[in-house]
Amino acid sequence: MLRRLSGLIRKEFVQIFRDRALVIILLWAFTAAIFTSGRGRAMEITNVPAVVYDLSRSPASREFLSHLQLPYFKIVAYLNRDQEIAPWLDSGKASIVVVIPPDFQRRVDGAGQAQVQVITDGALAMPATIAVAYIAEISSDYSISVLERRASAAGFSLSSLPSIDQRVRVQFNPNMLSSWFSSLLELFNMFTMVSLLLTAADLVREKEHGTLEQLLVSPARSIEIFLAKIIPTVVLVLGLSVLSFVLVLRPVFHVPIRGSLVLFYSVAALYVFAMTSMGIAIAVVARNLAQAMMIMLLILQPMIFLSGAWNPPEAMSRWMRWLSLISPLRYFIDFGYGVILKGNGLSFVAWDIVGIAVLGTALFGFSVWWFERSLSR
Repeated sequence: MLRRLSGLIRKEFVQIFRDRALVIILLWAFTAAIFTSGRGRAMEITNVPAVVYDLSRSPASREFLSHLQLPYFKIVAYLNRDQEIAPWLDSGKASIVVVIPPDFQRRVDGAGQAQVQVITDGALAMPATIAVAYIAEISSDYSISVLERRASAAGFSLSSLPSIDQRVRVQFNPNMLSSWFSSLLELFNMFTMVSLLLTAADLVREKEHGTLEQLLVSPARSIEIFLAKIIPTVVLVLGLSVLSFVLVLRPVFHVPIRGSLVLFYSVAALYVFAMTSMGIAIAVVARNLAQAMMIMLLILQPMIFLSGAWNPPEAMSRWMRWLSLISPLRYFIDFGYGVILKGNGLSFVAWDIVGIAVLGTALFGFSVWWFERSLSR
């Protein structure tokens, strides 16, 4: 068995490395794609184009607007009429419009609560939400500075009043760098997509070319044929992930590795086994490459969205939360972030390992069973 298996594995490696285009794509996926994701999928926003409609034109309004500065906001125009607001937003030349009323100076000086209107382009909901939060923080800081001036003029200090001193400590990512999250998430997604696509496409191609039938008439059993598809993919994906850490994650994004690499790569191998088993299951069910690709698209998108990377499972509806339990990516993302960023040990990630192992075994068993069942027809 070992001799037959080693021969089949050697054949798979030769086929992979003979395809230069495939090798280039794999190298791109684990280097340049992760780099562009870490750089381009930032949660922070900078240089937000803003226009100002200042009806007050007072020292108070100018002081407030001085806080809308780089790197977060860039004032691109000052408007003279309210009819100019809509064209700026409709054309996309501005994402934020700040409207300051005529009585802003009088209200700041003590005649009531000063108001500022913020109009934002909600077509891109996430950047708009972050931009509004930035302006809310700027308004809060400005209000405190006004109160401090009033208190000083009245002869007392705000520091003498009861207050809450909020001291925030961010664990595991002190500077809250979104590049750590984005680059690691892209790596985990590449584990998923490459393992799935490589195995499914290879097996379906052999079915279409008739080479799979040649293997079936050989002494090799079905389980040996499938293991010969899985093992090279596991070795290749793990090797490429090492390249990602060496060339991108560590030198470019300075992602820390706080946990055990032995634990990470052991479970990563188990996860790749689970995903290649899913790829084999797809290839066994699909009749041609087009069908396999369509099935993979139908599976990949829900798997990514149900992984909990963008929306925690606790925030999902009950039925979606239950559905996410059959996504191997959910367990692998929890495990990966836990080991790499948090330094979690085996006891903290045991549930994730069990989930990956159970799903991987079930998928592999289904693949072998369905394949042998189709042969007996």
